[in-house]
Amino acid sequence: MKSGINPTDFITLSYDDRFRRRIVMKTDGGEEFLLDLFKTTELRSGDLIKLENGKYVEVKAASEKLMRATSNDPLLILKAAWHIGNRHLSCEIQKDSLILRFDHVIMQMLENLGLTLEVITQPFNPEGGAYGEFRTTGHKH
Repeated sequence: MKSGINPTDFITLSYDDRFRRRIVMKTDGGEEFLLDLFKTTELRSGDLIKLENGKYVEVKAASEKLMRATSNDPLLILKAAWHIGNRHLSCEIQKDSLILRFDHVIMQMLENLGLTLEVITQPFNPEGGAYGEFRTTGHKH
C-alpha cells in the first residue's frame, strides 16, 4: 500500500478477477465503479485503485480452494514444478511446497509422483511470467 493513503473501501477479488483492463466492479461496501486501465493489468493484494471521486479502494485477494503439494525430497518438488510448468499451470512457489488451484486430475498426478497433497483455502498469489508479464496466458515464443 502507498504510504499515507488510507483506502475508503476494499474490493475482494479472486485470482481470475484480479487480471483486468476495463470492467464495472463493486467494492465490498457496495459502491460501483468502472475500472478503466490503459492495458490489462494484474491487480495485486494491497494495490490501490483511485476512483473518479478521488477515493481509494484497496484490493484484497479472496480466499480460494487450492491444493498444497509437499515432500521431504527437494528433488521431487523440482520434478513436480517441471510437470506443472509443462502444463502451463499457475503455481505459487514456497520454500517447501507448491500451491496450485484445486484440480482433482492434477492432484492425482502429483500424488502419483510421490508428493503429499492437502486441500487448503487461502488467497492465491502465483508466480508471474518470466518475460516481464505477470501471467502466463499461453505461448509467446
